Amino acid sequence: MKDDMMFTGDDLTAWGHAPGPQFPELLALANSMLLAGKTQEDVRDALHSKIPPKPEQFELHPVDAVTFHENLNPADEDEIANFEKVRSTMRAVMRTPTVVGGAIMPDACPAGPIGTIPVGGVIAARNAIHPGMHSADICCSLMMSDLGDADPATVLDAADSVTHFGPGGRAQGKRFTVSLDLLDAFRGNAFLAAAKTVHAAQEHMGTQGDGNHFLFVGTSRASGHTMLVTHHGSRGPGAKLFKAGMEVAERYRKMHSPQTLKQNAWIPADSPDGEAYWEALQIIRRWTKTNHNSIHQATVEAAGVTMGERVWNEHNFVFRRGDLYLHGKGATPGWSDFADDADTCGRTIIPLNMAEPILIVRGKDAANGLGFSPHGAGRNWSRTEHMRRLGDKTPEQALAEETKGLDVRFFAGKVDASELPSSYKPADAVAAQITEFGLAEIVDWIDPFGCIMAGDMPRFRRHRKGRR
Repeated sequence: MKDDMMFTGDDLTAWGHAPGPQFPELLALANSMLLAGKTQEDVRDALHSKIPPKPEQFELHPVDAVTFHENLNPADEDEIANFEKVRSTMRAVMRTPTVVGGAIMPDACPAGPIGTIPVGGVIAARNAIHPGMHSADICCSLMMSDLGDADPATVLDAADSVTHFGPGGRAQGKRFTVSLDLLDAFRGNAFLAAAKTVHAAQEHMGTQGDGNHFLFVGTSRASGHTMLVTHHGSRGPGAKLFKAGMEVAERYRKMHSPQTLKQNAWIPADSPDGEAYWEALQIIRRWTKTNHNSIHQATVEAAGVTMGERVWNEHNFVFRRGDLYLHGKGATPGWSDFADDADTCGRTIIPLNMAEPILIVRGKDAANGLGFSPHGAGRNWSRTEHMRRLGDKTPEQALAEETKGLDVRFFAGKVDASELPSSYKPADAVAAQITEFGLAEIVDWIDPFGCIMAGDMPRFRRHRKGRR
């Protein structure tokens, strides 16, 4: 039989087969049947059973079919404009096929294009983990240590000598130890086993990054004790997990729900990928808690003080309750048993800005918050807009005005004006709405003595004298 009588890939495609690595085998089978005297119809019918079933398709929810709770009262034009942006993006998020509910916190603000979960957003999904809904800063979290009657100035100086802000990690020879058990957990998980991820886990231990991450020293109103508070996430290891998770989620999105926005792609929780990703999240959570612990312990040793109680909680994470996966993007779980090792005694930590007290709250597991409370103060406008609003005022002048009497330090040596108190929502308004909406009970205030932040990163100096 002539070659031009033989079947080609075009024939297979016309019969409903999707092009792929199986085509050579299918063509060989089709042409062998043709050579054996089978008709085209016989061949087509025989190969029909080898067309895999179409993947299950998930359609977007109709607009406003799934609603969300609003725990935010806008007080002025800026707040109203911010609120409308948050509403618009949440309405788009709620169309995602897996989503069954949502909520926004008093600190809510947009975090990307329409359809991106906002900061201060909570999303409940069934049998789905959405990497884009915990963001790249997985397990961004806070830890507080009670240092008793330690001198705040001594503690802040000690912390300044041991912590590390900025891009990248610690230099070789100045790194903090990572346990072999934790590194083995990385190597045993498909999402974390890459050499670059394991290396980042070693290099970034004892680091805090940039942006709104900080080290804070203050005094408890309830006890009069000095308190050390750190805020940061999972650094390089978490960012690499996020990237890997988004790649896997995108494959599922293209296969099962191409209409879903890319930022809301999901991994089926009951799939092998979903189980591995859930395990990876728990490992990253463990790494992040260890990271906080390492900075606190180093500070305690450098200051020569005694440490008492320690409290820790995360606010960029996924939590499982029954058959639901609750995604908090800048939202803090407010139920007492959200994790076996939460170390909260029912309390969580909510910072507002560098010049205001940090709130210690007891969550109320409020239905209107899907069990969550805020994670901070949030913003009503962008960092760029805040810089514009400063006008002719220099960052140094604004800092002096807004943090009078406080010891505020920038690791880079230059003020980051986008992190000044005026760049955030009014602290008293956020605190009032926590109570108004019944999201949590405020049980203590940690009045500020001072803090350390990364500073203006464009002029960041990585190797400052005396830094580790």
